[in-house]
Order: sequence, then C-alpha cells, then structure tokens
Amino acid sequence: MSDSNALGQLLSRDVAEPEFHQAVEEVFNTVQPVLDKHEKYRKHKILERMIEAERIISFRVTWTDDNGDVQVNRGYRVQMNSAIGPYKGGLRFHPSVTQSVLKFLAFEQIFKNALTGLPMGGGKGGSDFNPKGRSDMEVMRFCQNFMAELSKHIGHRIDVPAGDIGVGGREIGYMFGAYRKSQKEFTGVLTGKGYGWGGSLIRPEATGYGLIYFADNMLKNIGDSFEGKKCLVSGSGNVAQFAMQKILELGGIPVSASDSSGHIYDESGITAEKLAFIMELKNVKRGRIKEYADQYPEAVYTENADGQDSNPIWDHPADCAFPCATQNEINATDASNLVRNGVKLLGEGANMPATPEAIDVIVDNGVLYSPGKASNAGGVATSGLEMVQNYSGINWSSAEVDQRLQEIMKNIHDTCLHTAEEYGHRGNYMVGANIAGFIKVADAMIAQGVI
Repeated sequence: MSDSNALGQLLSRDVAEPEFHQAVEEVFNTVQPVLDKHEKYRKHKILERMIEAERIISFRVTWTDDNGDVQVNRGYRVQMNSAIGPYKGGLRFHPSVTQSVLKFLAFEQIFKNALTGLPMGGGKGGSDFNPKGRSDMEVMRFCQNFMAELSKHIGHRIDVPAGDIGVGGREIGYMFGAYRKSQKEFTGVLTGKGYGWGGSLIRPEATGYGLIYFADNMLKNIGDSFEGKKCLVSGSGNVAQFAMQKILELGGIPVSASDSSGHIYDESGITAEKLAFIMELKNVKRGRIKEYADQYPEAVYTENADGQDSNPIWDHPADCAFPCATQNEINATDASNLVRNGVKLLGEGANMPATPEAIDVIVDNGVLYSPGKASNAGGVATSGLEMVQNYSGINWSSAEVDQRLQEIMKNIHDTCLHTAEEYGHRGNYMVGANIAGFIKVADAMIAQGVI
C-alpha cells in the first residue's frame, strides 16, 4: 500500500476523528524523505501499523454527586505503541474528551516520548468528566470509580499514566490511593505523585520549564537570548504558570494569560508578584483570570466572544508566543496577527495548539517554530525520571532533576536540528522532531517482528 493509500484508508475508516487525522497527516507529510531513503519502512508497513492503536479501552464510569444523584461518564485509555517501553501519557478530564482527541494525543505521545531518549511508549486516556465546580468529595468518588476499571489495564511496567488537563495533584492522589488499595501494592503506576509518596521534585514545573529551556536553546542557536523579550502566553494552568516563571528567570517579560472565558494583557509585564497572584487565584481559589484585571487595573481583560474567527490574545505586540492552553487555539488569522505584531519565535506548550494552516504562515514568514512533541516534552521526560526513581526506590534533589531536564531538552533541540538538516530541511524543528521520533520507534518495531 502506498503512503497516500494508507492515509486515505485512515480517513475513510475513522471518519469522525478530525483531531487524529490532523496529527497523522502532519507526520505523514514530514516523514516522506525517510520513506524514500529507506525502503524497509514501506516494506514493513510501518505507517499502517503505527496509526493503529495496539489497544483502546472504553468504559462506563458511574458515581454519585453530593446530592445523591447518579452521574454517568465515559472513560478511555488509548494504548498506542509500546515498541520502546511501557505506554506513557497523561489522563485528561474535560468535557471535550473524545476517542478522536485521545487518539491524536496518544499518537503525538509516541514521538514525544521517543525524543526524550527514555524507554517510554505512547498512550493517553481520560474522561469527559469535568472537575470544575465539583467538590473534593465528588472528584474523589469519580476518581475512585474511574480507577476501579482503569486499574485492570495498567501497571508500572505496562502502562504508567500521568496528569493532563483537569488532572492535577488532587486527582492523581485519589487515583493512586484507589489503585494501591485495589492492587494491594505500592508501585509507581502513576506519575505526578506527591513528593512524600513516590513523586519527583520538579515534576509540576517540568512542562513549563522544559518549554522555555527548549526556546532558550532556539534563541542561543541564533545568538540571541530571552533578555527583554516580551512573551505572549496562553492558558493559566500548570504549564503556563511555570513557563512564565522561567521566562522571568531568564530575563523575559510575560504579558498575557488566559482561561476559557477570556484573556488578560498586561503591557507592563507579569512580574513575580503578579504571577504569585495568578497561582493563588487558579491553584487555590480556582477563580477566573478576569480577576487579575480587578487586582491590577493597568491590565486589560478581553472576554471571549461566540463565533469569533480569531483569538484576540494573539493580536498584541510581542517577541515570542507560547500557546499553553489547548489544541488548535491558533488559526491562520492568529498566525498572521502574530507575524504582523513582530513575533519571532513560537514554542508550543500545549499539544497541537496550531492548525496546519497556522503553521504554514508561521514557518513561511521565518518565525522560529517548535512543535509540542519536542518543546513540551519536559513533562513526560520528568515523568520518566520519576519512574526511574520509583524503580530504584530513591529520590533525587531538585537541582539534580532540573539539571537532567535541561540536558534532555537540549538533546531534543539538537536532535531536531541535526535530523532536519540530514533530511534536507535545515532549521525546521517540526520535520526534525517527526523524523527523529519516527525512526527510533520504527526501527524498534521492525526489530521486534510483526506483532
């Protein structure tokens, strides 16, 4: 089967999975030079095999809310590829969760995990459950019932989930407790655990820190730095918060943050004091980002409008942009606005936050661009380090974990650049990331036979 036929078969068979199609098409389009150079990948039908999940588990989750009413949600785990290690990838609790979304995330995770250099396969899971507005007891009951089914399919050498959107330390704690009780063992079956019970230092910070470490390497590669750079950041959760913290440490100036309701733009800059306010607001009070403008009147709050054809957060003057919210939050119009407003670097903190059309605009205008599978790999990399610590029963210091994280992000950066140049796409981080991840996994699949 030709590569185009393989893609055509996917599109006709999984007709209602647009997010998955988008992720697969990006990889198909960039690995063609590898297929042309090495016939073995076509001979062994690697593309056809790689786009089919090894296993997809779908299950019902029933639980009772604080009023005693029965609630019903759907739970999933997509175990995409385990050629280089146990399945690894987060759990997402959000109303937007569908099988298509989780398949795209699991497919991306294959390459992201391969780039880290750690032995981890690709997986993803979650539920359409929304923890926002739910009490701690409701979240606990949901997590316990979710884990009652998921525990049948995971293990510390089989599949090691982590957190994602809607799944933080609270949710990981409840799920780990439920797993430990049902399985009667204390193992590193989840990452993102608390430090006192198997977790790793720097894990909460890792995705945001890693994103900025990667961007710092991109800037250094062209003889530049973060010093004085104005940075647009979307989101206000874990990734956005720690990205802003690291931007500040490196001399940059974050000027925006957002949530599902709208965004704030603070031209004077989000200082360490202001960032502490955001962390308190989102992590403790679980408030809305518009409260930032009430606290700091110099900031402007813009509410999202129904039917808007662009995201106004990307229409401000800046040097760098870091989308850290969700998939497809930057379209072609947004990308044009970024270019017009002087952005010279875009690093993806979220998974697939830019549409294919947006990426074309960014790359065609000479903006440095790093795909999420490379630049947000710090989270799963540190999850991998947590797994290593769990296997050996030790804990590393913050400085040691952070140093390893910096080394991993630099290695990913250098691998992307080297691979892109080797295959005729000098400076193209997206091509380099896709090809490097693909080759590592594909070679392992061939070595292990047709299974």
